[in-house]
Amino acid sequence: MPTLQLFAICVLIWGSTWIAITFQLGDVAPEMSVGYRFLLASAVLFVYCRWRKLSLSFKLKQHLDFAMLGVSMFCVSYVFVYYAETYIVSGMVAVGYSASPMINMLASRVFFGTKMTARVAIAAFLGVAGIVCVFWPEFGKLSVSRNAVLGSLLTVLSVLASSAGSMVATRNQKLGYLTWSSMAWGMLYGGSLALLIGMAMGQSFTFLFSGAYVLSLVYLSLFGSIVTFGCYLTLIERIGPARTAYIGVMVPIFALVISFFFEKFAWVWLTTIGVALSVIGNIVMLRPVKNQA
Repeated sequence: MPTLQLFAICVLIWGSTWIAITFQLGDVAPEMSVGYRFLLASAVLFVYCRWRKLSLSFKLKQHLDFAMLGVSMFCVSYVFVYYAETYIVSGMVAVGYSASPMINMLASRVFFGTKMTARVAIAAFLGVAGIVCVFWPEFGKLSVSRNAVLGSLLTVLSVLASSAGSMVATRNQKLGYLTWSSMAWGMLYGGSLALLIGMAMGQSFTFLFSGAYVLSLVYLSLFGSIVTFGCYLTLIERIGPARTAYIGVMVPIFALVISFFFEKFAWVWLTTIGVALSVIGNIVMLRPVKNQA
């Protein structure tokens, strides 16, 4: 698929998962829901890899690479962000993830020696500024308390874990691992660890057999995990983790558009400015790089 199409798929699907995740919260602990989601996705991927006759046999060292991917990208970052939103407003979490392009650019420089460009920095700044404008009304709900500090800390840890996952994915691609088999094992390890974390915290294996919970779980597993992460990892290979991370800016923007039509979100002039800044940053970030002689 063209790069823009892969980017759009990630934004459109992940933007809609914000609503789907709300049906996962409540009776089932976040760690358990994260575990169910990625274990189901992993099972489907293993069947797909067998059907495609893709290799699933690896050495112990290679399994450690997959485990690092699963722990960072498919477990820790999700568990942290689920809990962060129980302490602070979602706007603060969105602001944290809007800084992902800049964090990934710095991490790529440190770990892979990737050149830092002014273009990525400008686009990242526009993204952060846009998200701050969009969610500015929510910041009035914040209170200076231990819970707010804890929520902010969990958000930072979630973003760092997500960035670490992108770095591991980049490393795995450089080692020649196939995307689908890497995702299958990574999601197995990530989902299993999420369940172990839940058990360590005293959570039970509760499962809600309601239509809303089951359907949202299937949607999050098949589309919100398999399809989107397949596109996301392909984008990392094509355009690098810094530019790919701009998805984190556009996802909450698309989620707000959905909220405007289905949840009567109050769209104000500051929202328009924020969306415009984010879209401009998106154009700057994804504009094709001219080949140099």
